[in-house]
Amino acid sequence: MLKTYTTLVLAFAAVISASAQTKKTATKRDTTHLQTVTVKGYLSEQPVISVPASVSVLGAAQLKLQPDNSFVSALNTVPGIRAEERSPGSYRLSIRGSLLRSPFGVRDVKVYFDEIPLTDAGGNTYLNSIDIASVPSIEILKGPDGSLFGANSGGVMLLSPTNRYADSSYRSIGINTGSYGLFHEKANIQQQFGKNLLSINQSYQAYQGYRQNSNMSRNYVQMADKWNYSGKNELRFLGLYSDLAYETPGGLTLAQFNTDPRLARLPTPVVPGALQQHIGISTTMYLGGLVNEYHFTDRIRNVLAVFGNRVDFANPFITNFEQRSENTFGFRTYFELIGLPKENLNWKVNLGMEWQQTNSIISNYGNNKGAKDTTQTSDYIHTNQHFIFARYQADIYKRLHLEAALSLNWYEYDFKNIYPLAQTDFTNRNFTPQLMPRLALSYQLTNSFIWRASVSRGYSTPTTAEVRPTDNIVNTALQAQTGWNYETGFRLRNQDETMFLDVSGFYYRISNAIVRRVNADETEHYINAGGTNQLGIELSFTDWLIRPNSHNFVRGLQFNESYTYSKFTFRDYANASTSYSGNNLTGVPRQVFVTSLQLRVPYNLSLFAQHNYTSRIPLNDGNTVYAAGYNLLQAKASWQPTIGSKTHLEIYAGADNILNKKYSLGNDLNAVGNRYYNAAPLRNYTVGMGVVF
Repeated sequence: MLKTYTTLVLAFAAVISASAQTKKTATKRDTTHLQTVTVKGYLSEQPVISVPASVSVLGAAQLKLQPDNSFVSALNTVPGIRAEERSPGSYRLSIRGSLLRSPFGVRDVKVYFDEIPLTDAGGNTYLNSIDIASVPSIEILKGPDGSLFGANSGGVMLLSPTNRYADSSYRSIGINTGSYGLFHEKANIQQQFGKNLLSINQSYQAYQGYRQNSNMSRNYVQMADKWNYSGKNELRFLGLYSDLAYETPGGLTLAQFNTDPRLARLPTPVVPGALQQHIGISTTMYLGGLVNEYHFTDRIRNVLAVFGNRVDFANPFITNFEQRSENTFGFRTYFELIGLPKENLNWKVNLGMEWQQTNSIISNYGNNKGAKDTTQTSDYIHTNQHFIFARYQADIYKRLHLEAALSLNWYEYDFKNIYPLAQTDFTNRNFTPQLMPRLALSYQLTNSFIWRASVSRGYSTPTTAEVRPTDNIVNTALQAQTGWNYETGFRLRNQDETMFLDVSGFYYRISNAIVRRVNADETEHYINAGGTNQLGIELSFTDWLIRPNSHNFVRGLQFNESYTYSKFTFRDYANASTSYSGNNLTGVPRQVFVTSLQLRVPYNLSLFAQHNYTSRIPLNDGNTVYAAGYNLLQAKASWQPTIGSKTHLEIYAGADNILNKKYSLGNDLNAVGNRYYNAAPLRNYTVGMGVVF
């Protein structure tokens, strides 16, 4: 079945692409040239075609096609990415890896909000605090890239709070509603005041959820102000406030999942259920920072960011009530020197540093039906992470692009128990500083074909949630995981960039892997256990088979294909007397296809359809239980009538899981009692409208 599907998709793509290219050549009057895709992730803007790394960009046009109520659908169109949402608002994310380290939340991925780290010094990222409707573009750098962004072994995601191509004043409002009590309202004001550009986003989202105990709500305000105070020099202020609350229904056994997937976790004679304990999570985040970009000359510039955030977190769970208060502050700065241009050589050098400190008070109480009960334990943890980095980039004969980068990383944490031990002194755990090199190159064989290769070292320190997990024991023996990633690939485009193909192959060998273990009382702890061998292939293809603004009935037809192949296995990994070496890495599907078509016709009508095939997923380290593979189909119809020259209206309707597939989008891996499954909604619908003026 899968081989047949693969063959049909690739054959279809080849035939229609060849046919369309013939028509494009014959139709000389059609001179549409799409905007070149660029990436800013490597400190300065450059065309993605020549970047010697696996980089994916989700711009405003791509994000507009996807549902704006969750990051999941948009991120899963990128090969190598797996985003999950066990219940509304409960994100998990991996880049070329497994979710073994992330029972919930985002770990082992570094996320930035402009130049400000959204990931704290303890390695945790509250991605679910962000409203995707307020993010006009996302860049994803896949594979370890600590040479510029510090300790990580998965990859880096960069969120842009502003549209760098829109410098005019406008207002926009939007609203959508849908199945299972969905409601999402958003508004944006962007105003130009001379040399000052102010953007304010506000949104409110609520969702009753498909399952019991899965209500969700989020109030969100985001502000970005850019002041061009002289020449190219600018000062940016970034701030956000997010108040998120969501209930968590908990995992089901396969029998419960098949009988009634809408149920919350059921009670047992020993342990109460999700409804009885009112389990859920509330997160309030305040983030602010200043980013200054100063050009000393045309060849020398500096970027300096100072930032801070506060998070108040509460999680009444089945067995306890956890409360965290986290305060993070730090800075990031780098200099750039551009060499004097020569006929056959252009080069630049970057030198920078990032420093970050997170101070946490983590307390656990008994959970009395959603209310705090007797104090169990309480700890102070201070985490510090900082690194210096250098990067050299050169373009030789306008064909060979070379990059060499290196960072030196420090990581440490101090902790002391407040209750019950009432310790007076902190205990320090200091990690040996680590070098993270990266060497990469790309070569332009023709104007349309560019080959690339890279080698880089990954280094991922244990997060605060792994050092001090839910068993409430601070684990000072936990080591960082490391690895080397070897990669090659190529990019192919046509002359006007309406067609683009990006292919990558990599081998990532991780040692000292951090693995989660669940105790009999359902608390967790983490250990270093062996390693993983990760062999992968990723493909991304897009082609405007009929170019936009065509004069025919079909005003535009775009085909997109994303493919991920992940042969990830354990190495030298055992639990007690059981060896898991050679088993498939838990939580990772072997293959994922995401195929979409965008059709534009007269009267400003458009239709978008997307199909996702995900193969079966191992749910435990022993590979004795698998979640079945699934096919998801979604579609969106949009009407954008013209109302004057300065007002744009859009009315749309969408459907998700059109095939009404019963599946779990967010499995609990190695779950106690075989409660692996978190059911995703069946067929559901959305309608909405937006106005820009």
